[in-house]
Amino acid sequence: VSRMWKVLAEDEVLWYRLCQQEGYLLDTSISDHSCWKLALKNCRAKERTLKTNWKNRIGAVSQLQYELGKILCDVHCCDGVVIAGYTSGEVRLWDTRTWDYTAPILEPVHGPDDAGPQPHVSFVRINSSLAVAAYEDGTVSVWSLMFGREPIHRYQHNQRIQALALGAEGATVATASGFEVKVESPNDRGFWQTMETFEIQKLVNFLNLVPDVTGSPVTVAAAEDIVYLLKAEDPGKILHSVYGQPVTCLDVSAHEAAFGVKTFGWLLNEPNQILLYNLETSQCLKKMGNSMGDFTCVNLQNSPPNMLVTGNKDRRVRVFDLRKSESLCSFYAHQLGVSAVQMDDWKIVSGGEEGLVCVWDQRMGTKLWEMHARHPVRHVWFNSHSLITANIPDDKTPRGASIGDDDLTAHRKHRGIIYAYEFSVDQLAVESILPICRSSYDEVTGYNYNIGLAVPYDNI
Repeated sequence: VSRMWKVLAEDEVLWYRLCQQEGYLLDTSISDHSCWKLALKNCRAKERTLKTNWKNRIGAVSQLQYELGKILCDVHCCDGVVIAGYTSGEVRLWDTRTWDYTAPILEPVHGPDDAGPQPHVSFVRINSSLAVAAYEDGTVSVWSLMFGREPIHRYQHNQRIQALALGAEGATVATASGFEVKVESPNDRGFWQTMETFEIQKLVNFLNLVPDVTGSPVTVAAAEDIVYLLKAEDPGKILHSVYGQPVTCLDVSAHEAAFGVKTFGWLLNEPNQILLYNLETSQCLKKMGNSMGDFTCVNLQNSPPNMLVTGNKDRRVRVFDLRKSESLCSFYAHQLGVSAVQMDDWKIVSGGEEGLVCVWDQRMGTKLWEMHARHPVRHVWFNSHSLITANIPDDKTPRGASIGDDDLTAHRKHRGIIYAYEFSVDQLAVESILPICRSSYDEVTGYNYNIGLAVPYDNI
């Protein structure tokens, strides 16, 4: 009707601000697009399609397998890059953001007496710049993702390592072995050194580095029934301790720590709970939950603000609002207990001991879809367009795993598996091609199922 109103309504600054308010294209400037109204429209359409794809499981799934690694020991991922450790002592990376990426095998430092078989990998961790692996013999290797496949740092514990933590950003590694917690980090000139060594009274079960800390790193360690807050200036600070009530899971955000506590309900008339502590004041902010089963996993760091999601041995997934004590929603998820869980503002992904991965609509409390594999789900990670899950066997040395004594591989059913799902519209054109048809001809070694092949190994 009015030309003046039309000119005002089509103003680029107005649409640029609307786009930024809705959280799209935050790292762009106003000159990057000629029509911001169209840019906002496209962003909204893309998000709607992604949500539909997630709900209906429209997308591509790939299996990340490494036959020569034998049996999967631990998996971790950061922003779509997956690290896996195996019983053969090998550590392997996959970048699921680019499907033509050939996954490198990270090489350990070989000493003069390392002629025998490699020790199993106990734990692996990865962030945006580092990859870390801890081995059964107490060795820890650190690789930089920028430089090659040789470790940039290596150190040794005298005993088996019980827990490993890597900072979400930066270069700080914490390990717990015996009654000792070590924190390693490079100094100003880039040389790695032991920043802190803490002596504690009990064996550590869980270890986390507090993210976004300026100055010296802060570590939270759960050792049986005590939770320690380990700082350089206050080395033995106890955050929580109740005798005979062990901690069953732990997660840490920038300002808070959440952990599950196992109580003896028949004795004290107090069921198992999740406790939330403030790390600055060391005060207990909330006691949440009221369950007869043990809380097996908790995710605070990746949850939306003021939210927390937990999994329990009583087979339920519960979502808590940190401003209340009761759970917002609770649903019966898995037959053998929940082993891994993560949520965002509308969905929850949970993994169970029986090998099921379930995706839930949080508002409706309904299951959208599920996938099953043979072993317990030990790792779940997702972002807006992709999901990575890992089924890791409990038995690392099964009987009859190898077909023959000279065979370097384990039988497929014993191995464990990593799945990578891609729901993004942009990726689907490439991903609609089956993995078997995307194979390259340049791999020379691989699992040939004991058939003497006359040509180099190939996926087809």
